Amino acid sequence: MFFRSQHRRDCAAKQVERQRKLDELPSSFFETCTETDNKVLDLSLSELVRRHTEGSLSTASILNAYGKKVVSAQRTTNCLSGVMIQEALVPKDSASPSGSACTDIPEERSKPLSGVLVSIKECIDIEGYDTTVGYSSKVNHPVSSSAAIVRLLHDAGAITHVRTTVPPGLLGLETSSDLFGRTSNPYNEKYSSGASSGGGGALLACRGSVIDIGTDLGGSIRIPAHFCGIYAMRSSIGRFPSQGTHSPIPGLESVATISAPMSRRLEDLEEFWKRVVEMRPWEYDNTCVPLPWRPIDLQKTKLKFGVVWKDGIIAPSPACRRALEWACDALEKQGHEVVDFSPPSIPEGLNVGLQLCFGDGGAGFFNPLRKDEKIDPVMVAVKSLLGMPLWLKKFLAMITRKSTGDEVWASMLETLHLKSPAEERALVVSRDEYREKWHQVWEDEGFDFLLTVPHALPAIPAGTAEKVTLVSASYMMIFNILDYVAGVLPVTFVNRDSDALPKDFMKSADYKNMGLISKGAYSVYDADKMHGLPLGVQVVGRRFEEEKVLQGMKIVEDALEGSDRKFIPREF
Repeated sequence: MFFRSQHRRDCAAKQVERQRKLDELPSSFFETCTETDNKVLDLSLSELVRRHTEGSLSTASILNAYGKKVVSAQRTTNCLSGVMIQEALVPKDSASPSGSACTDIPEERSKPLSGVLVSIKECIDIEGYDTTVGYSSKVNHPVSSSAAIVRLLHDAGAITHVRTTVPPGLLGLETSSDLFGRTSNPYNEKYSSGASSGGGGALLACRGSVIDIGTDLGGSIRIPAHFCGIYAMRSSIGRFPSQGTHSPIPGLESVATISAPMSRRLEDLEEFWKRVVEMRPWEYDNTCVPLPWRPIDLQKTKLKFGVVWKDGIIAPSPACRRALEWACDALEKQGHEVVDFSPPSIPEGLNVGLQLCFGDGGAGFFNPLRKDEKIDPVMVAVKSLLGMPLWLKKFLAMITRKSTGDEVWASMLETLHLKSPAEERALVVSRDEYREKWHQVWEDEGFDFLLTVPHALPAIPAGTAEKVTLVSASYMMIFNILDYVAGVLPVTFVNRDSDALPKDFMKSADYKNMGLISKGAYSVYDADKMHGLPLGVQVVGRRFEEEKVLQGMKIVEDALEGSDRKFIPREF
């Protein structure tokens, strides 16, 4: 122990603290859910609030039911970074017998989220707790105040019962860290739960929470939603309270990180959004736009959906394409107009966005790391690229163009480097010009929504992020760059028969014509091994169309159900 680094000591201490908090829970939490518990877990958010408010459902009963799922979810997926259940069970000014479920808990009544359990991602401040963002250097530095969303939740009667895991610095495709360990996918432990809100995604899939508050810079709630078979929606900047939320790249405003909720049910996601906005979040967070909730009903409206089949970097795998095809077919059967759409160049927009994100040379992300701290392999590759001399990158870009014709990878090679203030400002101008292109083409086409895959692949195998690369998040990150509203809902599961690649695919012309990034991603795709993993689709609207996108997601879900293709999650 004496010879261990401070990094190792802090990691060990944090994991001991987490285990101690679990061990202190009442013995009933380690038992199997009863029929009564399952009835509680099956309640919608609105019904849970109603019953809790009227007094027919106690806080203790809610905590006992969800607490059992929390314990089992942690055992199977390692999704927790912190446990706060005991504080909810035993208020500071009272005591409860050790080892038994508390039955005398002061109740919160007549509040819009009364009794709703909400888990919090480990990059969102909660007073008295560390906000490590996955870095061991931030252990033992409890914050003095809670984030705006946490304060709003408590005022609304919600219960924040656990915190969920993140990778170091929040960037990557897998949720794994020295500090908390690796979080696995509930459907298959050999696969990723997504990142960076992978802990929340795994917990929700295991029914350990009603809502999880995550963050999203390039798909950080939507990747876990796609990988874990749950629901999520990133909003436009300023619609959901984000003060007190830590970004992967502190100070970055040109591609901002937003806070956003994930849920197990679409109706819960919509109801939660509505109730949060009705709490007037702009009074908690000065960056929030004072925009009230605007009810909308599109159920009897014939809508126009534009479909983005390819991003120009990685074509969707057979499984992900099938999920998108199912959604399109179902919508057409309901009478909606579904048309193919070739948008302004996604590689062009992504290149601008990535340059803005790493304009500081990666300092914001890499500086808090300790010498012996492991990071997502995809970020190891980014660090190597950023640290390479510019002349060498330009030379490699030239070789890449000549030998493979891969313009996407060549462009990233020669553009990802430390920027001067003047260069950053020029990139912001380029971003705004790119946004105008999208605005104009959307106006011209008259779309109500866009449909895309959330990611080219289903959940990826553990340890393969470097092959898949951060660029694979383009189907999601492009909408952060545009500041569009984008939601993900589950559709189906990978099928080993219908989703297999053609025989000898690696020798085919399609494969040979792929770029290096696409070949790397396809090298980890195996429908047989991925059989049973969830698959989602992404519904996109324009800025500040949160209410409309939630309705669009419902229309897609209802259409799928009308085609006898209702998504039924596995029970854990």
